[in-house]
Amino acid sequence: MTRPPRIVSLLPSATEIVAELGHAGNLVGRSHECDFPAAIGDLPIVSRPRIDITVPSAEIDRQVKQAARNALSVFEVDEEMLAELQPDIIVTQDLCRVCAVSLGEVEQAACELTGRPVRLVSCSPASLAGIWTDIRRVARALGAVRQGKALIDRLTLAIEGIESQTRLIEPKPTVACIEWLDPPMAAGNWVPELIARAGGVSLFGEAGKHSPWLELEALLRIDPDVVVIAPCGFEIPRTLSEISALTGQPGWADMRAARDGRVYVADGHHFFNRPGPRILETLEILAEILHPGRFAFTHEGTGWVRL
Repeated sequence: MTRPPRIVSLLPSATEIVAELGHAGNLVGRSHECDFPAAIGDLPIVSRPRIDITVPSAEIDRQVKQAARNALSVFEVDEEMLAELQPDIIVTQDLCRVCAVSLGEVEQAACELTGRPVRLVSCSPASLAGIWTDIRRVARALGAVRQGKALIDRLTLAIEGIESQTRLIEPKPTVACIEWLDPPMAAGNWVPELIARAGGVSLFGEAGKHSPWLELEALLRIDPDVVVIAPCGFEIPRTLSEISALTGQPGWADMRAARDGRVYVADGHHFFNRPGPRILETLEILAEILHPGRFAFTHEGTGWVRL
């Protein structure tokens, strides 16, 4: 009998995909950011940051840009641990060098250290369709094609159910979703698509394209109905501790969303910036925020809070 594959995941969303496909028990290593489901918490950590991620947003941004100038990835592989684990499959990504260990580093480490064939599965979603493609890709590698199709069918059916309700809501609120605090960055990739499906109009960021920098003057000038702040990698308490980088700016308090009490902080670490199965919960959070009273998925207080 062929033994189950030994899997190392270097991407939180990929870890969740592997678990949803029924292979959590075959994971033997994870990245330093993989934290769901809870059962994977005891797995060895095979990556570490090259930068100090405990400092304020502006300093993280400076370090990331410096790493880019030096052609360095922000994270690195723990080569000794990877060699010890002897994985059959490594799941990583090549969408964003800030999100996880780069594909090039994994390829080099895998070839040099394991001394055996290793299958690399690279995720690169920039849209909902891209997320479904990655689920299929991981499912094929695990021999779980049927489970992958069932997962995609379940997610798309739930998403279509929400969209069938929001499609009828008029007027649709204008939305600015902010993915980084200092300097400000608007959410791109799959987030504008989720905003549209949640019954909103995304003002910044373009579906399927990388997140763009956001000029605060433009935000104040366009004056959205709703502002959702969900920085990449930040849970709600971390965002609240740095929120004054935005809310302390001149003119912020005069913005319509601020006057109307429609500025929200969401968990950008576990939901908005994690393109895996919990993208459905991200849509639910947006529906609750954009249409209070119409949707009650019970994410308030855990997935999002009112500022």
